[in-house]
Amino acid sequence: MTTQPLLNSLPLFPLGTVLFPGGLLPLRIFEVRYLDMIGKCRKGGVPFGVVNLTSGTEVRKAGAQAERFAEVGTLAVIREFESPQSGLLQIECVGTQRFRVRHSELQKHGLWIADVAILADDVALEIPEDLRHTATALRRLVDTLEERKRAQDATGSPPVRLPIGAPYRYDDCGWVANRWCELVPMQLELRQRLMELESPLMRLELVSDLLARTGIA
Repeated sequence: MTTQPLLNSLPLFPLGTVLFPGGLLPLRIFEVRYLDMIGKCRKGGVPFGVVNLTSGTEVRKAGAQAERFAEVGTLAVIREFESPQSGLLQIECVGTQRFRVRHSELQKHGLWIADVAILADDVALEIPEDLRHTATALRRLVDTLEERKRAQDATGSPPVRLPIGAPYRYDDCGWVANRWCELVPMQLELRQRLMELESPLMRLELVSDLLARTGIA
């Protein structure tokens, strides 16, 4: 992967998930180490890094395995922030750029910080004809979800959050591949490998195979 300049002392949030560029991530935060981190990130308007846990647990527990995480993660920017009660935050983030951890350090209060190299964004590539069915299927799915959301919102029920956020880029290989990677059930290790792929076209080709095997498209 082509890299850009280093970003130093990036706070990390190890999670049992993989965040893709352009993806949405809702979080409910109650651990002191992350309450403080998220508060500072929001106040400073700076991102934090989401990395996929490979061992350990999201919430610190006595006797649990030490936290270990993947070397490649994604910057997360806070776009919604609520504090319904003391000691609890509810936020929604959007993934921006991928990064590779160059050096990480566990601080005494349990927060990981890292020096990271920012990885180049996916090259914008138009979807080739033989893979356009993946975009068509995704568009139909989003249209269905939006229709259900409008129907539920009309009943006065609590607002429904869509798993995919606008702007929709149904003509772009990387965007379509990333959204399917978030939606299709798969092992975290595979999701991580797909996120790390440098070629958005290859990522979409592999997603197309997954969709065919699951009967989705």
